[in-house]
Amino acid sequence: MASSKTPLVDQILHNFKAFQIRMLCSPETIASSKTILSVAATLTASAVLFRNIAYDLVPETLQGYFHSRLHKLTTCLSSQLTVVIDESDGLTPNQMFEAANLYLGAKLSPLTQRVKVHKPEKEKELAVTIDRDQEMVDIYKGMKLRWVLVSSPIDKPVSDRKSNRSDAFSRSEARRFELSFHKKHRNRVLSSYLPYILQQAKAIREERKTVKLHTIDYNGTDYWSSINLDHPATFGTMAMDPEIKKALIEDLDRFTGRKEYYSRVGKAWKRGYLLYGPPGTGKSSLVAAMANYLKFDIYDMDLKEVQCNSDLRRLLIGMGSQSILVIEDIDCSAELQNRELSNEAKSVEDDKVTLSGLLNFIDGLWSSCGDERIIVFTTNHKDRLDPALLRPGRMDVHLHMSYCSFSGFKTLASNYLQIQEHPLFEDIEDSLEKTEATPAEIARELMKSDNVDIALQGLIKFLQIKKEENLVALWTNNLS
Repeated sequence: MASSKTPLVDQILHNFKAFQIRMLCSPETIASSKTILSVAATLTASAVLFRNIAYDLVPETLQGYFHSRLHKLTTCLSSQLTVVIDESDGLTPNQMFEAANLYLGAKLSPLTQRVKVHKPEKEKELAVTIDRDQEMVDIYKGMKLRWVLVSSPIDKPVSDRKSNRSDAFSRSEARRFELSFHKKHRNRVLSSYLPYILQQAKAIREERKTVKLHTIDYNGTDYWSSINLDHPATFGTMAMDPEIKKALIEDLDRFTGRKEYYSRVGKAWKRGYLLYGPPGTGKSSLVAAMANYLKFDIYDMDLKEVQCNSDLRRLLIGMGSQSILVIEDIDCSAELQNRELSNEAKSVEDDKVTLSGLLNFIDGLWSSCGDERIIVFTTNHKDRLDPALLRPGRMDVHLHMSYCSFSGFKTLASNYLQIQEHPLFEDIEDSLEKTEATPAEIARELMKSDNVDIALQGLIKFLQIKKEENLVALWTNNLS
């Protein structure tokens, strides 16, 4: 039965297709572009009508074959291609969907009739995205591309409906983007346009990113909890030696741009910094300035709160990429002084963090669990640290945070008093050459008055008193 009917269906389709070609190629048709569009629309509608009639007349045994042949015919009539981008693939979020959502939200047209607004948790700005069933047109290198966000209900099993699940994967609808364009642009869209959207979304995400400060919380997600980092420190406000500051910025820029380099040489994409110097020299502020410059989150780890070496690994895994791990006052951890322990001591130290555990944490196999990570150690006494910590690969860059220089003072004067020059600067420069004062001490004196003259005179007096106190202390030590 099927074999006898098949030639008939083929003949019908052949005649129908021949009729279309004659219509489109006739001189009368070619004479008018409007006529072409009208004929194409008529033929498309005719194909749909023909399909409906045929399904009533053609036996069920031939409908599958007939449908495939007719589908090819109607496809030939359309010049459009549609790419579907689902929101997720099972339990895995689709990065392409998230990138498109962010990209289109940043390019919303004033003609868009309906948008969607929400406030992400712990973020400062509202997120505006395209709403469902709203068409948006984008132009890329001469190509016209139409986007529509489509949603469809999800039929859940009865067991799921009765439960009170509220996780991300119990949604009542499935969302997807439908991207339509002329089929001749297929290769350019897949090879150029979609990667361009991923790149633009990454740039938008980095620009809008709110830097967060994470602290150890055993009840929190991955042993961490976070708040927004509102520290205003920048490299422009840091009272540092200009050459040291410039070298640090260049080193950070070089590090963040060497992903392929670290992969090629077989090293984890991380870098260690040691900030050492007396209290009040701006070590913590420098960490905040680095985070604000790179838009990296800060993970503040107090080793006294870490219970054991295995917790160190759990904390490391819980850190995100593009982050700064800060271990302050590393010299104050007494248990890190000696790596070799007696058998009796080992049983006592099993539930504590050891130097060996810390070394494996920052430079072992576990250190490769993440990309673009910076580890910053701070100390007031570099000489107290175990040499194993100081070697490259663990502390790659050593920065001495020293007492305030005259250039550092000028930065502070600009920050606190909003001045670039003053007649008293010469006296202050002379005093700073003879007296050791930290940036924190200088800043404290400048904050005592809004009157520039009074503030600077107070600073000069403070430096004179400090100089005399240092001389008395030196004399007393010589006598003893």
